Amino acid sequence: MTSEPQQMFSNPGNEPEVTAAWEAFLSGDGRPLETLRSLVDASWQRCLQAQVDPHARRGPQPVSDQDLFLLRERQREMLEASAPVMACARDFLSETGTLMALADTSGTILATEGDVRAIGSAETIRLMPGVSWSEDLAGTNAIGTALAVGQPVQIHSAEHFCEGIKRWTCSATVLRHPLDGEVVGVLDVSGLSQTYNRQTLALVVTAASRIENRLAASEMERRYRLLDHAVGRLARAGQDGVVLFDRLGCPIKANEHAADAIAAAGGELDLARARRLPALAAQRVGRGKLAGLPAWIRPEWLEPLVVQGEPMGTLLVVPTSARTRVPVPRPSAPAGAAPVAPPAADAFSSLVTADAGLQDVIAKARQLSRSRAPVLLHGETGVGKEEFARGIHGAGTGAYVALNCGGLSRELLASELFGYAEGAFTGARKGGMVGKIEAANGGTLFLDEIGEMPLDMQPNLLRVLEQGELYRLGENTPRKVRFRLIAATHRDLRQEIAAGRFRMDLYYRIAVTSLRIPPLRERRGDIPLLARFFLQRFRTEQGLEPGALSEEVVQALQAYAWPGNVRELRNIIEGAVLLSEGPVLTLDALPREFLETVQSAPSGPAAAPAGGVCSIAEGEEALIRRAIEASGGNLTLAARQLGIAKSTLYVKLQRYGLSRAGARA
Repeated sequence: MTSEPQQMFSNPGNEPEVTAAWEAFLSGDGRPLETLRSLVDASWQRCLQAQVDPHARRGPQPVSDQDLFLLRERQREMLEASAPVMACARDFLSETGTLMALADTSGTILATEGDVRAIGSAETIRLMPGVSWSEDLAGTNAIGTALAVGQPVQIHSAEHFCEGIKRWTCSATVLRHPLDGEVVGVLDVSGLSQTYNRQTLALVVTAASRIENRLAASEMERRYRLLDHAVGRLARAGQDGVVLFDRLGCPIKANEHAADAIAAAGGELDLARARRLPALAAQRVGRGKLAGLPAWIRPEWLEPLVVQGEPMGTLLVVPTSARTRVPVPRPSAPAGAAPVAPPAADAFSSLVTADAGLQDVIAKARQLSRSRAPVLLHGETGVGKEEFARGIHGAGTGAYVALNCGGLSRELLASELFGYAEGAFTGARKGGMVGKIEAANGGTLFLDEIGEMPLDMQPNLLRVLEQGELYRLGENTPRKVRFRLIAATHRDLRQEIAAGRFRMDLYYRIAVTSLRIPPLRERRGDIPLLARFFLQRFRTEQGLEPGALSEEVVQALQAYAWPGNVRELRNIIEGAVLLSEGPVLTLDALPREFLETVQSAPSGPAAAPAGGVCSIAEGEEALIRRAIEASGGNLTLAARQLGIAKSTLYVKLQRYGLSRAGARA
């Protein structure tokens, strides 16, 4: 939407002045009158430069039926997304004297719906399917001008450049792809001049938004299918660097080796600010049309992914053999910043575990710490997501800045995240305030519980990630920022997207790489290990000699479900140390409510039936574990028992962080 409302709306009361301006403009006797909107003035200038006939009575000749069929086939996705909206137009525009038109990026109309009489009248000026209404062919009109300026426009009566369509009024807006904002078409509502209504433009914008939402849902479903199809190949990548591109050539997933592998191969691919690479579009790669590839990408590194006969994406696999031992340069600290101390030998040394699954996650996090790609951490409350975030940052430079997006009002979160200028609101700090994003410039920003971020604030964060600049609240001057984003959530963001509570484009921007941190109940062997670690730490802090856990305490800790995970265990041990009277921690020192919960819990886990597979109500994760155990680690058999595809099982194994060690593929 333009910031100048007068540029958007026509003024039907000044038609004589506009007509006089048009005549003066064509005669060359001077510039158009000041009453003419600059939007229209600029459009007329473009029409004059394109040598559009100002006395044309109608639009250009339509394309042939065969060419129109081919155009519609190429735009099938947009036509399918717009079908319900166009069907509604057939009803709510009936008897209004107006019609709705859907056009492609060349301005060629693909479909029309609406008032039957309006459609008939429109055909007299060739406002019908198969005709291009671009500015350079049909002069100033809502379809062509909206495409020219990339924003909603309303063109009324005499404002049209061509004489034959000056008795019409039209409102249009461009349709943009939900992932990268690229223009994919235009939606228009037109009628004879007497049907003019300022609200028509709002109707068009709302209808266009519905179409874009349907495009987003379709793209999300397509990406899920692609990820499901590719997850097995990603799991088998070994030390190779792998990047998954969608059908449009936009990177959506990378493994932990990708950034280093690409840099070592002499390439550059900023996974933190992903952009579409047309040369890697699925249709081109699948047909062997590799012209325009970046020089560092070898054609043999590309693997087209075809799902049920449809090209869905491309895998870029940079093999280990392509790497060199040239060190990858790291971003320097911003000018004027204080020197940063060298990172510790191992930033993850504070994580205590003997669990193979968690050790695998730590190894992956250690790999990711050497890149600048965004990381999304999945895990329940208390599993240690911030410890992982600090560990990933530990190998980098600059400041580490953390912000929890949950529990803050929308206004407070906005000011904390983006900062504000002096006087931005009542009570604003003198001199303004630096936001967390700006404070993280040159370093790492950790956004915990990002799933709690209000939906209307998410586009602002997405804009910062895409453009590398932010606006403080109350300021009009952008500030350049560059930082590494680590986000964390306990929510299933895919379900949040489906429910309309989280933006799909933001999800794919922050989840270039992702890690799932298993909850404490999945790594029972870590419970006594962590308990003893916390026991010694807190006794040392209290100036006490080393202590020990009684066997009864160990059994009680093992029997508990730990909904609060490591944080809850740490708090219980800390409280017990304060209440313990001797070096051996006994049951008497544990909280009464904790002991009551343990005593009321079943004596042991319910035994699985002979087949090893129980009801899905017991939990998908537990069900998958039992299926794999019952099949002896054979994933093909386990998938068959679960009634799902093997590729789907791979996705779920990755989602729950289940170890595949020893499983036979």
